[in-house]
Amino acid sequence: MHDASIAIAVEDLAKRFNGVQAVAGVSFEVRQGELYGFLGPNGAGKTTTINMLTGLARPDVGTIRIADIDCTGDPKGAQHLIGVVPDESNLYPELTGFENLSFCAALYGLQKKKREDRAHEMLERFGLTEAAKRKFAGYSKGMKRKLTIAAGIIHEPSILFLDEPTSGIDVASARQIRQIIADYNRSGTTVFLTTHYIEEAERLCGRIAFIVNGRIKRIDTLANLLEPIKEKHAVQLAISEEVPLLLDTLGETFPSLTFQTLARGLIRVEAEKPVAVGSLVRWLEEGGVQVMEARRMRPSLEDIFVQITGIEAETMRKEKEKSGGGGK
Repeated sequence: MHDASIAIAVEDLAKRFNGVQAVAGVSFEVRQGELYGFLGPNGAGKTTTINMLTGLARPDVGTIRIADIDCTGDPKGAQHLIGVVPDESNLYPELTGFENLSFCAALYGLQKKKREDRAHEMLERFGLTEAAKRKFAGYSKGMKRKLTIAAGIIHEPSILFLDEPTSGIDVASARQIRQIIADYNRSGTTVFLTTHYIEEAERLCGRIAFIVNGRIKRIDTLANLLEPIKEKHAVQLAISEEVPLLLDTLGETFPSLTFQTLARGLIRVEAEKPVAVGSLVRWLEEGGVQVMEARRMRPSLEDIFVQITGIEAETMRKEKEKSGGGGK
């Protein structure tokens, strides 16, 4: 007897490619109506996991149940219930936006009138009506991603898989896409989202799984993940000097504070109580160090991610700057 409120159930899933263990025995459950985040750096196994869940890759071992259908031996068994948005577009460059959406709707068995109505509705929703008659090949990166998402949800699936939905696109498109994902989830759709943007997981997801090197390090609600640092007080200082020479002296002068170098000229200050920024700035300036900015930081998922995975958020950010997909 299986629990009908579980949308996705995965047990001991593993997959090797050319001798490399891409996914190493992951297990998790996603409840119906949940927005579940799979967060990790590129190469962590996110795309491989999503490909196994959506029937594009076969697991070496492990079981997959989607909406109470055993998809382990029948990867396409739940195809009618799911929508998939891959990290690289799977649409046809020579077709127009409208033709691409109509074609996808036809693949899902929608009748002509219904699929044309849905195509117009999706183009309107994603702000692509003016580009409806233009060939997909001529779309910008952001427009391409929006149409790819529209194609993935045209048949109104009850479970939506999104692989790095905002990777490598402009800020305005990314914001619009996040809004649409959140709205879809609010209307009852279960969403499984992979991302290497920590802020995206924090903004959208109710529960988050941290995956590194094909293994899940931790799964929890956002509230529980942030709990240990909720009481922490942090300040970021931007200063004119090279940082390393200062840290020891700062530590001795202010023993109740912990200091950490974030980058050249950036120091993070943490304490159990609110930081007396004034005395800190005065001490630095009396020592000839100019303080350009002192900013109170709110606790973030980034801090927890670094603690649990040992991966500096800076690494993730560098990937973000050069990202345009990947993340196998």
